Amino acid sequence: MTGHLFVGGDHEKIVVSPYPLRMRTGRARRDRQGSVTEIVPVAPSGRSRETRVRFTSQLSLVLLVLVAVLSALGIAWWAAASGALALVTFVTVQQARAAREGTIALPRDDDSYVLHAAEERAAYGRALVVARRVRRTWPALRHMVDPDDADRSLTAALRELAAIMARRQQIRRLREELGAASLHDLPADSPAVQALAEQRLRVEGLWRSTAAAANRILAGINAAAIAGENLIREQRIGQTARDAELAISRLALTATAPADSAPELAERTAAVIAAYRELAADH
Repeated sequence: MTGHLFVGGDHEKIVVSPYPLRMRTGRARRDRQGSVTEIVPVAPSGRSRETRVRFTSQLSLVLLVLVAVLSALGIAWWAAASGALALVTFVTVQQARAAREGTIALPRDDDSYVLHAAEERAAYGRALVVARRVRRTWPALRHMVDPDDADRSLTAALRELAAIMARRQQIRRLREELGAASLHDLPADSPAVQALAEQRLRVEGLWRSTAAAANRILAGINAAAIAGENLIREQRIGQTARDAELAISRLALTATAPADSAPELAERTAAVIAAYRELAADH
C-alpha cells in the first residue's frame, strides 16, 4: 500500500492513514479514487432489537424446517444443523452491526493522523471536497495532465495537510492551556509569569506558521481545481464556437444558392414569355 492513503470520517473524528482502516462499530462504504480511498460510515438501519429478534426467530424456524427436510432426504442432520446455526449467527451479527452508528477504529501506528477538533476536521473536509473536483478534471485533460503524477502529488498534499492539521490540533490545546494559565494575580516581573509569556509567544509563532503552511496547501489544491475547471470550460466554449462557425458556414451556403437561382429563373421565364408573344404575333 505504499503511496496509498485511506481517509475515514465519522461523527467524532477524521482518520488519515497509509494503511486500511477498520470499523469499530457499524458499516461503511468505501470509495476509491486514484490512490486515495475514502471510508464513509453507512447510516444505521434503524431496526430495533425487538425487530431483529423477531426476524432471527422467523429465520430460525424456517431453517429448522429445512434441516428436518434435509435429514429426511438422507443428509446428516448435524451438518445441516451446523450450517443453519452458522447462518443464524451471521445474520444476527450483521443485523446488530448495521443497527449501530458507524465509527472508525483508531489506528495503532505512528504514521496515521486523527483529527478530533471541529476546526481541523472542517478544514480537512473542505480539502477533500476540492480534491474530488481536481480529480474530476483529469479525464478531460488527459492529453495535458499525467494522471499518475498528478495523483501522487495530490495524495502527498493531502497527507501533508493531515500532518499539519494534527499539529495545529495539538497547538490549539496548548494555546488554550497557556491562555488559562495566564489568568493570575501575579506581578508582571515574576520569573514564572515572564516564562509563561515567552512560551505563549513561541506557541503563537507555531500557530501562525502552521496556518500559513496549511493555507498554502489548501490554496494550491483550490488553484488546481479552478485551473482545470476553467480550462475545461474554455475547451467547451471553443468547441461550441467551432461548431457554430461550421453551422453558420453551412447556412450561408444554403442561403446563397436560392439568391443566385431566383434571378436566373426570372430571366428564363421572361425569355419564354417573350418568345411566346413573338410567335403569337407572327400568326
